[in-house]
Amino acid sequence: MTDGITSEADTTVSTSPANQSVLVVTGMSGAGRSTVGNALEDLGWYVVDNLPPQMLRPLLDLAGHSGDRLSRVAVVVDLRGGQLLSELNAPGVSGVRPQLKLLFLEANDAALVRRFEAVRRPHPMQGSGTLLDGIAAERALTLAVREQSDIIIDTSELNIHQLASAINDLFSDDERPGVRVTITSFGFKYGVPTDADMVADARFLPNPFWLPELRPLTGKDEPVRDYVLGQPGATEFVERYAEALAPVLAGYQRENKSHATIAVGCTGGKHRSVAVVERLATLIAGEPGVAVSVKHRDLGRE
Repeated sequence: MTDGITSEADTTVSTSPANQSVLVVTGMSGAGRSTVGNALEDLGWYVVDNLPPQMLRPLLDLAGHSGDRLSRVAVVVDLRGGQLLSELNAPGVSGVRPQLKLLFLEANDAALVRRFEAVRRPHPMQGSGTLLDGIAAERALTLAVREQSDIIIDTSELNIHQLASAINDLFSDDERPGVRVTITSFGFKYGVPTDADMVADARFLPNPFWLPELRPLTGKDEPVRDYVLGQPGATEFVERYAEALAPVLAGYQRENKSHATIAVGCTGGKHRSVAVVERLATLIAGEPGVAVSVKHRDLGRE
C-alpha cells in the first residue's frame, strides 16, 4: 500500500447492483479533494464536485437505478455542508444502493498551514481566529466521519502528482490504458494543431503531390504509403521516432498524464504525414499501457 494510505473495514452492501460503485470523497480542507476528483475523472469516473450532503440520498438512489450508465460515480463532499454520516446511513427512496465506499483525506497542521499560506486564503472555518484555529475546528467536526471511512489518505508528504498516483493505484481499472495517445496528421499550410504535445515534420520526404498518378490518392492508399515509406530515411525516421517516444509515454504514465497528442505534418496534410502517422500508430500501439487513436485533420481539404 502507498505510504500514508490506510484501508479500514469494507462496507460494501451485499445487495448492491453488480459492478457499480459510488465513492464519497471528503476530508480536511486543503488536503487534496480537488486533486482526487480530477484524478478519478481521468480514470473514467463520473465526478460530482462539491455536492451538499443533503443531496447524497437522491444521488445514491439515482445511481442505484442507472445500471451501467453510471457504473462508477465519485462524489466530492465538503463536510461543513451538513451531516454526512446520517445521509449515508439513511435508507434510500427505493432501498437500492450501489457499492459504497468513503474516502477521507487528511494532512497534518504544518502541511495545511503551508498550503493555505501558499494560496493566500483563510481557512473556511477560522472566522476571526487563526489558520490553526480553523484547522482545529474542522478536525473536530470531521473526526466521526474519519473513524467510519473505508480509506484514509494522509497527504502531508504528497504533492499533487504523488496524490494522483496514489489514486490511480487504488482505483484504476487494470484494463484501462495508462495514457491515451492521439496521433494526428496535418498540413503546415493550415497551421500547427494547437493541442499538440509533440510535433514532427515529414516535409523532408519527396512529395507525392507532384506525381500525377499519386496526386488524387492519400497516404492511406497503398501506392502512396509504399512511395512515402520507401524513400531514403523514411522508415528509419518513423522507427527511431517511435523508439524515442517510448520513454516519453512511459514517463507520462508515471506522472499521470492520461492524454497526449502527437502531430505529424507535411505541406497539405494529405500524403506524407498521413502515411507516416498510419505507420507510427502501429508501432506506438505496441507500447505497454498505451491506447492509440488516429486522426487526419486536413485529409478532406482541397
